[in-house]
Amino acid sequence: MTADATIRLLTRYYDAFNAGDGAGMLDCLAQDVAHHVNEGGVRHGKALFAEFNAHMARTYRETLTDIVIMATPDGSRAAAEFIVKGTYLATDEGLPPARGQTYRLPGGAFMEVRGGLITRVTTYYNLADWLSQVA
Repeated sequence: MTADATIRLLTRYYDAFNAGDGAGMLDCLAQDVAHHVNEGGVRHGKALFAEFNAHMARTYRETLTDIVIMATPDGSRAAAEFIVKGTYLATDEGLPPARGQTYRLPGGAFMEVRGGLITRVTTYYNLADWLSQVA
């Protein structure tokens, strides 16, 4: 796979995210995807990724803007930087109560790609920044 093909794949993935298209996101992932959640554990497989996305859709409404995607020349690894604009819809366990608070924070992700599909998604954002915005 080339860098250009990987950038197109990640663009499709983030376009699906912004459209609220969980199935479209799953189409970009390998069956054995490893999802490294910010401040959390690793979820293995598309089924757990889909569960996570369903939870997120109930709890948060988010859009990513200012997305910049970079890839290695062979397309096997990529990174994305973006701004998360969101609304906290429902209280998430262990976090402050949700009251429709809005937030805006920088985030990023690192990905591995094999066979035209994403095999690893590692997401990062500053949890302390998010907490201060929704407190």
